[in-house]
Amino acid sequence: MSKPCIICVAITGSLPKKENNPAVPITVTEQVESTQAAFEAGASIVHAHVRNDDETPSSDPEKFARLKEGLEKHCPGMIIQFSTGGRSGAGKERGGMIGLQPDMASLSVGSNNFPTRVYENPPDLVDWLASEMRTHHVKPEIEAFDLSHIHQAAAMNRDGRIPGKLYVQFVMGVKNAMPVDRDVFDYYIKTVERLVPDAEWCAAGIGQHQFTLNEWCISSGGHTRTGLEDNIRLDRDTLAPSNAALVKRAADLCEKYERPVATWQQAREILGLPLKAA
Repeated sequence: MSKPCIICVAITGSLPKKENNPAVPITVTEQVESTQAAFEAGASIVHAHVRNDDETPSSDPEKFARLKEGLEKHCPGMIIQFSTGGRSGAGKERGGMIGLQPDMASLSVGSNNFPTRVYENPPDLVDWLASEMRTHHVKPEIEAFDLSHIHQAAAMNRDGRIPGKLYVQFVMGVKNAMPVDRDVFDYYIKTVERLVPDAEWCAAGIGQHQFTLNEWCISSGGHTRTGLEDNIRLDRDTLAPSNAALVKRAADLCEKYERPVATWQQAREILGLPLKAA
């Protein structure tokens, strides 16, 4: 396969803390530095959350604004994707940073179980988030935790609520949600290709499953996600020293399967995003 593989690095998330792995970047400065190293290692998308000083999750648009400014300065051309996930806030607070016009933002189009609670994405909130993304020309990344989410994204694409070329990410390995199952993974791909043939897809594996999903994606012609948000270890006994180390591991898999790692220019072309001067 010669199709370039987009590597997304999810740098921080809402859960891992310094006590779990000192390499988790919490402050805006740490996040920018960690992303720059990951960018240089081959990541072309950064999936970003922000945190409060006590490491708790935040949806503060001011923090997102400072992060965006730093990323644009130190990672020129990299695709900036903000999270609208439900761990960082409630209701429309989750989309308060969309007006900053990042290149992309995550969009979960349905609800599912998380380890200890329901991850709620009611239809009216999903429609509002999608509307905000259309208004501000922000491309959604569909976070599919379940097969129904792929069908819902396809329906929203057909009726114009999510215009343009879809980018669908399969999230597998969250406790009480979709397990890491190769038959399911293959069926997800088949479903995307049937419902939205022009869509691009990727996947994220949580915890110990990250490397497995990296390999499945890369060997199957898709794109992939890595980073300390989803997994803080290289193996059972070794903490990942950085986001860049996890990106390098994905890049090594690209080499194994003879896939070039997408440059930021190629990633923008594949996803239909405008080129920005580096």
